[in-house]
Amino acid sequence: MTTSADFQQMLRGAALRVTRPRVAVLGAVHAHPHADTDSIIGAVRAELPDASHQAVYDSLRVLTNAGLVRRIQPAGSVARYESRVGDNHHHVVCRSCGAISDVDCAVGEAPCLTASDDNGFSIDEAEVVYWGRCPACSGSEAGSF
Repeated sequence: MTTSADFQQMLRGAALRVTRPRVAVLGAVHAHPHADTDSIIGAVRAELPDASHQAVYDSLRVLTNAGLVRRIQPAGSVARYESRVGDNHHHVVCRSCGAISDVDCAVGEAPCLTASDDNGFSIDEAEVVYWGRCPACSGSEAGSF
C-alpha cells in the first residue's frame, strides 16, 4: 500500500511542490482506479473537508501534466483518472454500466497499433479501447433474450 510519504516522494521526484491537496488527490487516484472527478473530490474531502473543487481540479491537471496520473476519457464518458502510468496499457469499457478495467498491451498481430501513414508525426502512443459488457451486465442480460 502506498503511503502519504510515498506520495510526497513522488511529488518531489517530479519537481513539484508538496501540498496537502496534491497528496490527497494522489491518494484518492491510487485508492480508486478509473475514478471520475466527482468521486475524487469526495475521497479528497473525506481527508481534507475544506478542499475546494478548484484545488482538486488544479491538482489533477498538475499531476497529469507531470505524468503522475493518467487522464482517460472513453467515448461518452466523463474524464477519469488512474495511477497506472508509464506503460502502454489499454482499457475495456462496459457498454451497459460504464465499468472500466485495465488491459495489458494487445498481443498477437496488431495492425492498428502502427499507423499506415504517420503524416510526419512522431507517434509515441496508441490508444486502444475495447468495448463490450462486463461479467455482471452480461449475466443480467443472459435471461432477457
